Amino acid sequence: MIRENKTHDELAVGDHAELTRLCTADDLYVFAHASGNHSPLHLPELDGDGDGQPEAVAPSLWVGSLISAVLGNILPGPGTLYHSQSFNFRDRAHAGDELRVSVRVTGKEAGRLVRLDTRVERVSDGRLILDGEARVFAPERKLRFDDVDLPGLLVQRHVHFDRMVRRAGPLAPIPTAVVAPEEPNSLGGALLAAEETLIAPLLIGDPARIRAAAEALGKDISGHELIAARTHAEAAALAVALVHEGRARALMKGHLHTDELLAAVLRRDGGLRTGRRLTHVFVMDVPGLPSPLLISDAAINIAPDLETKVDIVQNAIDLALSIGIDEPKVGILSAVETVNLKIPSSIDAAILSKMAERGQIRGGLVDGPLAMDNAIDLDAARTKGIKSLVAGRAEVLVVPNLDSGNMLAKELTFIAHAEGAGVVMGAQVPIILTSRSDGDEARLASCAVAALHQARLSGELPAPEPETRAAE
Repeated sequence: MIRENKTHDELAVGDHAELTRLCTADDLYVFAHASGNHSPLHLPELDGDGDGQPEAVAPSLWVGSLISAVLGNILPGPGTLYHSQSFNFRDRAHAGDELRVSVRVTGKEAGRLVRLDTRVERVSDGRLILDGEARVFAPERKLRFDDVDLPGLLVQRHVHFDRMVRRAGPLAPIPTAVVAPEEPNSLGGALLAAEETLIAPLLIGDPARIRAAAEALGKDISGHELIAARTHAEAAALAVALVHEGRARALMKGHLHTDELLAAVLRRDGGLRTGRRLTHVFVMDVPGLPSPLLISDAAINIAPDLETKVDIVQNAIDLALSIGIDEPKVGILSAVETVNLKIPSSIDAAILSKMAERGQIRGGLVDGPLAMDNAIDLDAARTKGIKSLVAGRAEVLVVPNLDSGNMLAKELTFIAHAEGAGVVMGAQVPIILTSRSDGDEARLASCAVAALHQARLSGELPAPEPETRAAE
C-alpha cells in the first residue's frame, strides 16, 4: 500500500480521515510491556477492582495513541510531527471493542502548524470514548511511502491451556492416584491441580517423604488421603488397584521412573490394558498457533511399527476430540511429502492415510506423508502443489519415531516458547505424565487434559468455550 501525505499548503479546513481498530487482549499486554503500567485493571483475565470479574479496560493512553496512527499514516500523513494533544476521556474501551478513530482539520497556523479535532468512538454503539484537539507540524515536502513491513511481535500467552483449564473447572475433580509424589515438584503439581479442582489426589508412596515434600512447599496435606507404599513398584501396583476398585479414574506420575509406573499398568494380570498400545501424546500450546498442536509418540514407543502407529494415530485423535478439536486433522510426518520406497516412514504414512480413508482409523482426517513445513504451513503446502484438507492445517503430528518426536516437542518448548501437557493413552484411564522441568502451567494443563478426556468417555464433557476475538 502506498501512503501519500498532504503538505501544509495542500491541507484545507474540513479535511477528514479515519480508521478502525479492534482492541485485542494482546494489545493490552504489549502496552503493559511498553509503558510499564501493569495495573490489573488493564490486564485480561485479572480482577483489578475486586468485583470478582476481569475488566480488561484498555488504557486511556493506548486509546489516545491510535490517533497518532491516523495523523502519521493518513492525514496529514508521513512527515507529520506532534506539537501538542489534548484528551477528554468520555468512556472506557475494553478488549473486544472495535474502535473508530477520526481526525478533522479545523485550522491552519504559521510555522506549518495545523489544528485537528480528534475523536475515538466505539463502532458497535457509536459511544464516544474520547475527544480532543491535536496540533501538529504538517509535512513541508510531498512524500510517498510503501507501507512499512514491521518486525512481527509474538505475545507469549498460552490461551489454549487457559481455555482447557477453564473448561475442566466446572467438572467434578477427577479422583487421581498420584504415584510417589515424594519431592516438591511432583507433589506441588498434584496439589496445584487439586486447588484448581481439576483432580482429587490420592497420594501413594513413602509417607515420611511425602510429608517432607509438603513441608518444603509450605502446604497442608491433611485433607488428602495418604496411602503408604514401601517401594515405587508397590506404589504403582496400589495405584492400579485403586482404578480397579473404582476409587481412581486417572493416574499421575510422581517422583519415579516412567518404566516403573507403566510396568504395573501393563501387567497381563491386574493391569490396565485395553487391547491398544500405550502411547504418549504431547498437547502443545504454541504461541501464535490457532489451536493446540498434538505430537505423538515422543515418550514411550521408540521405533513404532505400522501396527503400533495405528494405535498412536487413533489415541491422538481420541484425545484431540476430548480437548475440543471437532474433526482433528492428522499429519503423518516424514522427510518428504511423496512416497519414497527408500524411506519407510513415507510408506507407513501412505498406508495410515488409506486406512483412515477406509474407516480403519476413525474420528479425524489423516494424510501423509507430509514434511513438517507443508503439514503446518498452508503456503508451503500450496507451493508444493499439495491438495489436501490436512496439509498446512494439521492439528496432530504423528512422528516417525521417539527421537524425532522428542526433539520436535523440545524445540517447540525451548525455541518457540510453547508449553506442553503430557498424557499417556491406551490404558483404561488416562495417565498424567509430567516432567521435573514442567512449570505450573504445563502441570495444570496435563491434569485438565486428562479430566476432559475422562469426562468425554463418561458423557460429562461440557461444551467448548466459544472462540472470541477479545480473548485472543
